[in-house]
Amino acid sequence: MEDNTAYSGADLLIDALQANGINNMYGIVGIPVTDFARLAEIKGMKFYGFRREDAAVDAAAGAGFITGKPGVALTVSAPGFLNGLTALAQATENSFPLIMISGSSSRHIIDMGRGDYEGIDQYNLAKPFCKAAYRVDRAQDMGLAVARAVRTAVSGRPGGVYLDLPAATISDTATKAEANIFEPVEPALAQYPSDAAINRAVSLLKNAKHPAIIIGKGAAYARSENELRELVDKTNIPFLPMSMAKGVIPDNSVHTAASARSFTLSNADVIMLVGARLNWMLSNGEAPLFNPNTKFIQIEIDATEFDSNRKIDAPLQGDIKSVLEKLVPAAEKAGVKAPQDWLDQVKAESDKNNAKFAKIIEASHKSDTLGYFGAITPINEILQEHPDTYIVSEGANALDDGRNLVGMNLPRHRLDTGSWGVMGVALGYGIAAAVETGRPVIAIEGDSGFGFDGMEVETICRYNLPITIVIINNGGIYNGDRNPVKDQLGPTVLSHSARYEEIAKAFGGNGYRVNNYAEMKKALDEAYASKKPTVIDAQIPVSMGKESGHIGNLNPELDLDPAKNK
Repeated sequence: MEDNTAYSGADLLIDALQANGINNMYGIVGIPVTDFARLAEIKGMKFYGFRREDAAVDAAAGAGFITGKPGVALTVSAPGFLNGLTALAQATENSFPLIMISGSSSRHIIDMGRGDYEGIDQYNLAKPFCKAAYRVDRAQDMGLAVARAVRTAVSGRPGGVYLDLPAATISDTATKAEANIFEPVEPALAQYPSDAAINRAVSLLKNAKHPAIIIGKGAAYARSENELRELVDKTNIPFLPMSMAKGVIPDNSVHTAASARSFTLSNADVIMLVGARLNWMLSNGEAPLFNPNTKFIQIEIDATEFDSNRKIDAPLQGDIKSVLEKLVPAAEKAGVKAPQDWLDQVKAESDKNNAKFAKIIEASHKSDTLGYFGAITPINEILQEHPDTYIVSEGANALDDGRNLVGMNLPRHRLDTGSWGVMGVALGYGIAAAVETGRPVIAIEGDSGFGFDGMEVETICRYNLPITIVIINNGGIYNGDRNPVKDQLGPTVLSHSARYEEIAKAFGGNGYRVNNYAEMKKALDEAYASKKPTVIDAQIPVSMGKESGHIGNLNPELDLDPAKNK
């Protein structure tokens, strides 16, 4: 019998999300979406309430990266929407599939500029910052809106989609037949390059004297780990993972060149980019990091990315998994192998650098004073014993040293500041990892980075998530002892005496303050075993830390001599 019941737009939107396999929602409620969130819970969805919208939208984006399905975030209108807009833009830049839904004002008041409650034109404001924006003015369009949002978010290069939900649409009604709820067929279609393109790439690899592969987070999202491991195992080509691609091929692989990064990149004659972009994180492909004569192969789903900074000699357009399905057997058939003398050079450089690294680590364990290495190496020890643990990170030095010190052996288990290097993302990502997988999470935070999303400790404690937050506290942005003017705090100085661990205790979690390696290891082991929300305040000297971490060249250095600037 046909169901002629009139359902609210809110009801139909929830049905459409669930029909597309979306059962978690991250956000903050208020006018006009409070009852929408309540109804979602009644109908079986899980709603996770945050303290600030950008963290909630970051969580939804992180869920998209981890699961391969669009994460869903919910915000209120105007200020709530604007707070989430940065995270929407960042998800698009990072190529994370996301649907951000925001309540909005009545169109007839907004369009006439009559001054509605929290009234701004959210739909048009969102457009430049996402893949697509859709305004849903009728309840009967809910099925189509969600289907389009899902396909847009995951097809081609993934990204963020904005759904504008006017208050009137929430209470508008339609039958289920009118709403036509459906799941789009194969929303992310396989895309293969031509045989000629494959042959061109194979020829370059075959004739390369010093080949290398750079793996980006796009390869992690594409779930191409099996194909990439097969390629590397069969060709012996050294690989370098970008930060969020760590674990696509285990960091303990004999083929990694991570410890010889500068040597490998500057000496490689052919480099294959797999889901990686030649952006600022790779010096835009320029010298001195890269050889000016290097030839590039690039696997990329978005053709506009080719030749963006360097000539791409063998572009391979398609989704990464499909491209590799053609490339791996072609490379094997052609007998592609990295020359042994090149492998010996990379290994020698790696061994030399690893030996230096080991001495620094050993010294950090014996030191009476805690430093970055002493604070982070216990995290690596946990990861080697429990590889199915998620790492989220933000900061400058904490981020950089954490990337180098913590080995990842499973894909999609590390999330950090991404393509824009944005602070305030780690705890949102960490919450998503814990919610979507049920696995433990360790957040590696600088004390400055923690300040951007620190109130989400309450969210973590409220939902009793197995997240341990390690705050490496040097009392400042980069470091805490830069006071260019006498008797005045410098612009990078924060409170080194802050008791960050007490924040967790205030919300029902556990807290530790540590001052050396032994204390750090003991606290971390206890926190991890407890599976309880925990904050560890790792005290390091205010003098520790480099300006801008490892990218000081991006922060113009001025003459700060007081005698010259009065």
